[in-house]
Formats: sequence, C-alpha cells, structure tokens
Amino acid sequence: MADRAALPKYLQIAEFLVREIAAGRLRVGDRLPPERQMADGMGIAVGTLRKALARLEDQGVLERRQGSGNYILDTGQGGSIYAFFRLERLDGGGLPQARVLSVARLPKPADLPDFGGSDTGHRIRRLRFLDDRAVAAEEIWLDGAITDRLDPQALSESLYLYYRETLGLWITAIEDRIGVDAMPDWGQDTGCGAGAVCGHVLRQSRTSDGALPEVSRTWFNHDRARYVARNS
Repeated sequence: MADRAALPKYLQIAEFLVREIAAGRLRVGDRLPPERQMADGMGIAVGTLRKALARLEDQGVLERRQGSGNYILDTGQGGSIYAFFRLERLDGGGLPQARVLSVARLPKPADLPDFGGSDTGHRIRRLRFLDDRAVAAEEIWLDGAITDRLDPQALSESLYLYYRETLGLWITAIEDRIGVDAMPDWGQDTGCGAGAVCGHVLRQSRTSDGALPEVSRTWFNHDRARYVARNS
C-alpha cells in the first residue's frame, strides 16, 4: 500500500530487520537463519537480502562470519531510517509504509505550535501502514520557507530521508506529546471511524541548531498499533 516513492526493497528489508531486533524478536548475539532460507521466507531474491545485510553490516548491526553465518551485534536504532517512527504492531515491530493523500500549501493553523518563519506551510496528509495494514493518519506541516513547493510523487515513504536528500534539511531531535483525540474523517481507513477516540501524537521536529521547521499530528488506531519509545 505504499506510495510511488517507496524505499528500495533492500532498504525496506534492512529497516524491517532493525525493527525486529528493537522489538526483541531478534536479539543481540543471535545468528540469523541461512540467507537462502531467509530470502525464501520473505519472498525476495537472495541478492536483495544480501544487499540489505551488507547495509546492516556497514552500520555495525551485523557481523558476517565466513563459514558461520550472520550474527546480530547491535540494535541499529541510531542508523535506522525510521528511528523516529514510534508506532509498532501490537506485538512489536512491523515495516512502516506510507500513502500520500494530499499535499497543499496553506496558511498555518492557529492551533499548532509556532514553527518556522513563514505564514504558510506545506500540509502533507498521509496514511501510515505497518506490514500493509493501515494504522494511522498523519498530517505534517513543513514551514513554507524551506521550499517553494513539494512534489507529491517525489515524497519518500520516509519524509526525514526526503528532507535530507532533497531539501538538505536534517531533523536531529523530536518532542512528542501523547494523548487522545478524535480521528479525522480522512483517516477512516485506519479502522477508526470519523470522530472515534484514538491515540494522538503532537510532534515538534528540530534541526541541530534548534530551529523548528516542522510540526506534525498523528492519529493512530490503538487496536492496531502502539506508540513505543526505547532508550538503548
């Protein structure tokens, strides 16, 4: 159910494995199954799996021992593309995906925290998925001074990756405020009807110099996903 700017398959596999490790289903010190067995179980080519494993080895997550196999060395959260994506399946983990619903440049809503220097912002509405199941409705506001326009077709499933690679914008810190709110009518595919009480995350995203270029709101179905923050 991902949008057209889906991450390459090998990156998806690498991120899936990192989130499985973080959720505790794969543990530091464990040896992974044989590569062909893993690839067959995931329905992917062995070459794709090996590219994902090579990325994790470069990040220090795996150690590939000749003649012995692949061993988990680290959780890999520091280098994860989805390090700031805190929703997981009820049993932990799950591969994040996204579908862009709309992108528009609009006056900033009065009910959001102050951010950026422009009076307008780019509003991005997306559905978020875990393993192809819709779990959340997400509304991101990027300060209008960052760029003149956003191309919906170019937006990556990981906006922070898109920000870095396309806009030269690095998000290095976040503040999340967790509560409850009513699901908006455009988020009904999450399994929560419009107006139903659901989990809510208000996020303020900052750069290394303390600037606040982005604010977002996420409404999530608490029967399908949990907000999880780990300190490792």
